Amino acid sequence: MTRAHLTLHPAFPVGPIDRRLFGGFVEHLGRHVYDGIHEPGHPTAGPDGFRRDVIELVKELGVTTIRYPGGNFVSGYQWEDGVGPVDGRPRRLDLAWHSTETNRVGLHEFHDWLDLVGSELMLAVNLGTRGVKEAVDLLEYANVPSGTTRSDQRRANGREEPFGVTMWCLGNEMDGPWQVGHRSADDYGRLASQVAKAMRLVDTRLTLVVCGSSNRDMPTFGTWERTVLEHTWDDVDYISCHAYYQEHDGDLAGFLASGTDMDAFIDAVVATIDHVRAVKRSDKRIDISFDEWNVWYFTRWNEQEGTFAIDDWPVAPRLLEDVYTVADAVTVGGLLISLLNHADRVTSASLAQLVNVIAPIMTEPGGPAWRQTTFHPFALTSKAARGTALKVTLDADTVPTARYGDVPAVAAAATTEDGTVQLFLQNRDTTTPATVTVDLSGFPALSSATATGIWDDDPYAANTRDDPARVVPRANDTAALTGGVLTVTLPPVSWTAISVA
Repeated sequence: MTRAHLTLHPAFPVGPIDRRLFGGFVEHLGRHVYDGIHEPGHPTAGPDGFRRDVIELVKELGVTTIRYPGGNFVSGYQWEDGVGPVDGRPRRLDLAWHSTETNRVGLHEFHDWLDLVGSELMLAVNLGTRGVKEAVDLLEYANVPSGTTRSDQRRANGREEPFGVTMWCLGNEMDGPWQVGHRSADDYGRLASQVAKAMRLVDTRLTLVVCGSSNRDMPTFGTWERTVLEHTWDDVDYISCHAYYQEHDGDLAGFLASGTDMDAFIDAVVATIDHVRAVKRSDKRIDISFDEWNVWYFTRWNEQEGTFAIDDWPVAPRLLEDVYTVADAVTVGGLLISLLNHADRVTSASLAQLVNVIAPIMTEPGGPAWRQTTFHPFALTSKAARGTALKVTLDADTVPTARYGDVPAVAAAATTEDGTVQLFLQNRDTTTPATVTVDLSGFPALSSATATGIWDDDPYAANTRDDPARVVPRANDTAALTGGVLTVTLPPVSWTAISVA
């Protein structure tokens, strides 16, 4: 058996858990919007065209804030195309994903969908091909009650009351050469500062997110964050992080340990933020919005790039429809552990994405919707992780990985609220169970433990249309609490949530 020992105490918190940590992401990409959330004529669709079976699954998933409409898509998007009478909206080329955008779903329709799922809108503005004027126009349209051209246009389009959007992203991945209109850190930082200042002249309630590096492997990582924050320090509230993970060359243990890379990413960005803060002699605090994260087998997409013809601009093609396994779900659970362990500085995050596109929810046109394996750790964590994240002291055996060297065999996070403790554990060992003991003597009122997790004899088992419940959460009956010490055995390649009440 692999061994791990954890110690928790209520006197040692990480920080309060912001519910925005459990956000999602909807982009006009592939079958995400069309044939995903929106499919007129589907047996479950309402008169608005939105699938009610998908809405129920999104509600069950527990996403709080949803970032929209992109993503790479936003850098070529004209928001005006998505408002007004649907039949009069233009069809546009989407350069990001080589598709045709019909604009049948825009700001009004998407916000109506958010009202049905009970989530908050996090709206991105186009700083790839557009700038200050277009961002301010969109803000005026969305948030000004009435009496101006844009606000009265919104009212004429059927929305009397403002949308009241408070959280805004200033562009997307502007360091990436794949991004339409990508810029240097200096150019982007100046533009983002100008846009932020102008937007705050319209609405002082705004929470603004500036673009950080597209990933930790970018050649400008670190210097990008520093330069952008030097330009925008007084103007913004967050800087973004994006990270995607996949298994490489059969290194399953390394894949399961992807959270170690996320930890290092977050720590480096926090250090850069605090460096700029020190240089500026500022008391202001800027946090991280980890507004794109997931497992994504992006090498499969790279194989498709450059294969398109000038007359091949499909509507809602099947793109990035990864089928997720038990190993993927365990890795997603591990990434959630990393986010919880940084709840003091990561106070907003978005699982990318929600439906069909690298998603926890899949659909078929005219057919069913079902939960992928990755649905379960997110839904269980969003439901259980409330209150305050606790610092976890961990002493564990290690496992070797090709990608990260020796790493702790067990990863852990913990939260507490109203006298209960929630534990989230990941066993990264690919062949050996882990015996975990947890010192809970600092919580003398606790008396019982219930454990639920994801594991399987086949770490590559997946849910499909024909077998949508092949992988579901399972009870772990080994959890026991005696004399202030919790013991539990974790199967290999597993993620487990434990409620101690």
